[in-house]
Amino acid sequence: MLRSIKSLHGCTVAARDGDIGSVDEVYFDDEAWGVRYLVVDTGNWMHERQVLISPYSVKHMDRESGTVHVHLTRQEVRDSPNIDTHKPVSRQHETEYLLYYGYPTYWGGPNLWGMGAYPAFDVKDVSPDPASEALPRPDLDADQVPADVHLHSTNAVEGYHIEVADGSIGHVSGFIFDDVAWAIRYLTVDTRNWWPGGKEVLVATRWIDLIDWVGSTVSTRLSRDAIKNSPEYDDSVPFSRDYEKRLHEIHGRDGYW
Repeated sequence: MLRSIKSLHGCTVAARDGDIGSVDEVYFDDEAWGVRYLVVDTGNWMHERQVLISPYSVKHMDRESGTVHVHLTRQEVRDSPNIDTHKPVSRQHETEYLLYYGYPTYWGGPNLWGMGAYPAFDVKDVSPDPASEALPRPDLDADQVPADVHLHSTNAVEGYHIEVADGSIGHVSGFIFDDVAWAIRYLTVDTRNWWPGGKEVLVATRWIDLIDWVGSTVSTRLSRDAIKNSPEYDDSVPFSRDYEKRLHEIHGRDGYW
């Protein structure tokens, strides 16, 4: 099912033995547009520490109560590698995190989640073992600036300008993701400040050609007219496959499904 990333913000993350905290932001990777981690604010029980929760950990999401249930205990989360979410998270830090939980890496394989299209993983027999000698540990240097950073916060990318083939047309106002594959399928683009009577529309992540992280712009080969002719996106209306088909047909693009 497709839903807005904003619908995750503030959701309670519930472990098997109690709540961990609430979702503060979401990290995605800049290579495959996969939602890789929920950044969870743990509140007072962990001294205001933020932790990463991988979709590998998610058991199910209760939309009505706004709760994300995970296959973890509070102690497992407490003992997880301490990653400073205020600094770039490198592949070295990710490797340490994934090794701790016993999860496979998602990069390097042919699919969104390495060898699979979904973050499906049998966690019932896996228990974190940070002291394991069987797995290699990355040599982390806190003073070294990581050169292999691929994660970005959806919060940080909101507001990026949208550059089309013939000029500017709007800014990123949100993200739509698939809550089964944990893939970001669309950017929501607000065009109302760019032309009178503008609207909010969707641009598929598959149609994005370049992101300038320094210049804060997202580029696509779609034209201004193509964006103007896109069906309006209304987040109060349930997302349907018919809407997606119409969107793709207007732009002459094949669907991802």
